[in-house]
Amino acid sequence: MNEQIIAVQNMQDYIEKHLNKEITLADLANESLFSPWHSYRLFKEYTNYSPADYIRKYRLSKSAIRLKDENCKIIDIAYEMGFQSVDGYQRAFRREFGCNPKEYARNPVPIYLFTPYGVIYSQILKDHVQVKEIKKVFVRTIMKPSRKVIIKRGIKAKDYIEYCSEVDCEIWGLLTSMDSISGEPVCLWLPDPYRVAGTSEYVQGVEVDMEYDGIIPDGFDTIELPEAEYIVFQGEPFEEKDYCEAIEGVQEAIRHYDPSPEGYAWDNSNPVIQLEPIGKRGYIELHPVRKVGE
Repeated sequence: MNEQIIAVQNMQDYIEKHLNKEITLADLANESLFSPWHSYRLFKEYTNYSPADYIRKYRLSKSAIRLKDENCKIIDIAYEMGFQSVDGYQRAFRREFGCNPKEYARNPVPIYLFTPYGVIYSQILKDHVQVKEIKKVFVRTIMKPSRKVIIKRGIKAKDYIEYCSEVDCEIWGLLTSMDSISGEPVCLWLPDPYRVAGTSEYVQGVEVDMEYDGIIPDGFDTIELPEAEYIVFQGEPFEEKDYCEAIEGVQEAIRHYDPSPEGYAWDNSNPVIQLEPIGKRGYIELHPVRKVGE
């Protein structure tokens, strides 16, 4: 793989591990094995942000999550996230999200959080993935309750890559800022009854309960899904460099899986669900099923 991409990924990994500490250009240069000037240029070329802007946006987004989910003081968050003063933190927060931290803590509205995508994944996604071997895929069934899903539709997208080109990957940051009954955003492949003419099969969104009457962000709409049973397919934990191979391995196993010995048939009336691929838990897809004869 391109040594420049590896260098930038090493800098991103360093920032991830030391986000709450002082990070200098010299630190990043030490990780990239290039000069400070060249490290700065490469980082901006591949991420579209200077190191300082990248770190600031990442810290602000981490602080917003804490404000939403924890009962903590503004002053504590400001200093713990590496800001030099409370006033400076408050000004930066307002510039980034359009509200001050105190307002947001009282009333967490959907905001565009910064998602620090690793540059190495862009290269991995471009490469052809050939599964070397099928690893273990763990299978279990769950019952999903009836619920609403607040979704952002694409145009023609049938997968994540196409969706990002149509909608923008930054939509995930907005979804992450919203509370979900499943604890995280979801990606869905919608059956025809849930699609609108001229919109995509693949969408991203947040699951909420049927009584939800809160904010629907501009450009989003809601669908209602019935209670349904799902088979959960979960791969083994994977190294980040094996990101695409891990996904393809699980999907290949799904293609060869026959639910009938367990008394099930595929249920094409409900959406297939994809969760964010996270290395430490493995790749996960949920496929709807129905009991044979029902």
